[in-house]
Amino acid sequence: MRNFIFSTTVGIVLLCLSFSCSNLSVEKTKFDKIALSGFLSLDRDTTSIFLFDYFPEISVIDSITFSSACQSGTVVSSQNLTADETVQTVVSSQNLTADEAVQTVVSSQNLTADEAVQIVVSSQNLTADEAVQIVVSSQNASRLYVMNVWSNGEKGSVVMINRTAPSYDSGEPVIVTNSFASDKFSIRCVKNGVESFVVLWQNTVLDSNFYTLSDSSLTVTIPANAYKRERSYIRVIASNECGVSNDLLIPLSYGKVISQTSMLNRNDKQGMIMYFLMVDRFNNGSQDNDMLVADTMVLPKVNYYGGDLRGVIEKIESGFFDSLGVNTVWLSPISQNPFDAWGLFPEPKTAFSGYHGYWPVNNTQVDVRFGSDKVFRELIDKAHGRGMNVILDYVANHLHINSPTLQQHPDWKTPDTTPDGRPNFELWDEFRLTTWFDRHIPTLDLERADVYEPMTDTALYWIEHYALDGYRHDATKHIPEVYWRTLIKKIKARYPNRNVYQIGETYGSPELINSYVKTGMLDAQFDFNLYDAIMWTLADSWSGWASMDRIVKTINESLNIYGYHNVMGLVSGNQDRPRFISLAGGDLKPDEDSKRAGWMRDIGVGDSIFSYSRLKMLQAFMMTLPGIPCIYYGDEYGMPGANDPDNRRMMKFDGYSPMQQDVLNNMRTLIHLRKNSMPLIYGDLVQLFSDKNVLVYERVYMGEYIVVAFNMGDERRDVTVKEAVTGKEISVEVAANSYSIIR
Repeated sequence: MRNFIFSTTVGIVLLCLSFSCSNLSVEKTKFDKIALSGFLSLDRDTTSIFLFDYFPEISVIDSITFSSACQSGTVVSSQNLTADETVQTVVSSQNLTADEAVQTVVSSQNLTADEAVQIVVSSQNLTADEAVQIVVSSQNASRLYVMNVWSNGEKGSVVMINRTAPSYDSGEPVIVTNSFASDKFSIRCVKNGVESFVVLWQNTVLDSNFYTLSDSSLTVTIPANAYKRERSYIRVIASNECGVSNDLLIPLSYGKVISQTSMLNRNDKQGMIMYFLMVDRFNNGSQDNDMLVADTMVLPKVNYYGGDLRGVIEKIESGFFDSLGVNTVWLSPISQNPFDAWGLFPEPKTAFSGYHGYWPVNNTQVDVRFGSDKVFRELIDKAHGRGMNVILDYVANHLHINSPTLQQHPDWKTPDTTPDGRPNFELWDEFRLTTWFDRHIPTLDLERADVYEPMTDTALYWIEHYALDGYRHDATKHIPEVYWRTLIKKIKARYPNRNVYQIGETYGSPELINSYVKTGMLDAQFDFNLYDAIMWTLADSWSGWASMDRIVKTINESLNIYGYHNVMGLVSGNQDRPRFISLAGGDLKPDEDSKRAGWMRDIGVGDSIFSYSRLKMLQAFMMTLPGIPCIYYGDEYGMPGANDPDNRRMMKFDGYSPMQQDVLNNMRTLIHLRKNSMPLIYGDLVQLFSDKNVLVYERVYMGEYIVVAFNMGDERRDVTVKEAVTGKEISVEVAANSYSIIR
């Protein structure tokens, strides 16, 4: 087995460290006072990036330097390199003509000719909005690089992961946090060995003065700079010839490793547990604002039910959310929607009201059927008083056709026909940035500055006027990237001290989803691909092909793309999908039209023994994997339903059946476990065992661990695994169609 590090420089590093002082500091820079830059994955021969996506608060870039992530931590500087060295930086600018390009050859003495990497950057006055093209020009290049971005003489670093190099299955390192002391913590490699690594405090790479090395561990000294910060982070990532490791995230409180969940607060995003409620379908707290759409074409199922913001306040005050254990409430859109009916469903024939909130007429006014400015402020205050966040669902992609904004600016709409003359409706992927969702909700042309500038200001209204904690953004992939960059730039500039969590909704490939998840765009999106893998595997009682392999593959894909400490949304369901329990129980067939089914018959649970046991397993996945658990209202007790609108029934707060109460108790237990477990919030994930029916993984944080096992077979399974922290073999027993957790 490879040592944690092997290099001829290691002995020198250790010699120097034996005389180092424990009160070490890094140079103070503005980069360490801003949000963490994400890791940059080089997935192709050429990767184009916007520097703004990594440092949105930085407006001017002086220059860029580059280094390989080697043992010595040497930073490459173009000023002391010769022309025959191997890393090439091509200097150019959007403001220069092709003839004015300047070429400078730079490199590190530790890089060989096979490790050539070309970076196309810009001139000395490059702004963060301009694109930087990175070219990996050799498949033998290092797996990890560091891009150092300089602004007014200060430096911030971005770790670049080179995924274009040859890969060897299952040979990449697995690293975990091991232990901590007053000013240090240690990391162990538990699988496959490490050849190189990068350690960052905030956005600064720590040099060899900050770590010591042994055969299988790395001890990191926390910089003294961290002692003055209420919250800062250390990140670690490693590699070997086979691949790149999982990344580690260690939260610090005034320079001390956070070891107890009592040290966290509602601003710690990894600790959020979200509850999504549809305001109209949750709780009616005031009948004074009940107002049906007075149109006989609207069937009751798609008219207003009377839920409102006062009803949410009642449930906050009654302790409903506290009893469940969630600490973040996500509200469906509350902006003013039309008073009349729109749209048409053929069978049964019905028009629709805007009860759901996704047809905004006025994006800066609380819908009178839900309450008022005063009531909304009261709701936020009540939630904050109980340590809860409030996230608002916001619609930026479109406006209702009768919106005063569109009446004043009819040219703000995208074309309702495609270039080849077809109607441009519901062409989700072919024309995703221009297609209309329906004829009465035109898509806005948000690629135009005269449209996205005022519309991002409109989005900011809710932060400016209310103490909101974040947004859930509807239809993210249908909105151009320039809108998201402009929005986050304004948030950072106008509200630098606000902790605003932004999560998007995109259906598509992980690569498409991740293209919006950057420091300068969104914090996260919902991981629908992982949900689909878990949901269809657990719900499948009919095909005989269901296998944990699909879940394992998708978990690994998500972690490699979004990071092992991502804040992606792990959903139990949502307003656009059939209820899990009805699919699992077989009352809703996987191959039928799930929307039509909800209109044509009463959809129930079906096989209750199977469906409730599988719902418990889904809940366990949500609460034990990295990411932010997000409960769709009613899923905590197993509300049945087909697709929209049948999945939007009125919430039930009592009168549960014994099985509903049992699954609700299961959810409460799991939430309590997650809220009080550092391994489940910040722990590293290590897969221990999997086969067709069984999956066992472990979450590890600072020597503390939790082992989670699932069995979707019809018989009990006993599995022996090697636990990562102690290295000892432990026996895991899992009942049929169930899960087990060992602490």
